[in-house]
Amino acid sequence: MLYVILAEDTEASLPLRRKIRPAHLRRLEKLQDEGRLVLAGPHPAIDAPDPGEAGFSGSLIVAEFADLQEAQRWADEDPYKKAGVYSRVIVKPFLQVFPK
Repeated sequence: MLYVILAEDTEASLPLRRKIRPAHLRRLEKLQDEGRLVLAGPHPAIDAPDPGEAGFSGSLIVAEFADLQEAQRWADEDPYKKAGVYSRVIVKPFLQVFPK
């Protein structure tokens, strides 16, 4: 089943985000290689494709997991969460309707 992982950043998270990003991306690439990643990306803190020093306010991941517990465990082990980039992470089941 698909699950949404919706994360909110701590204030002034950009320096830490930059430092931890390679480890975060490696985990997402693994999901992608396994064919389980639907989409993933950050939320710019301002209305711009490149927010520069304004940074990001959070992230969204939609991926396939066996169950909610597995999705929650995966989210809990995210390098951004462990390092304190994320202040809050919500994990929910997701039913994709579009695109078909």
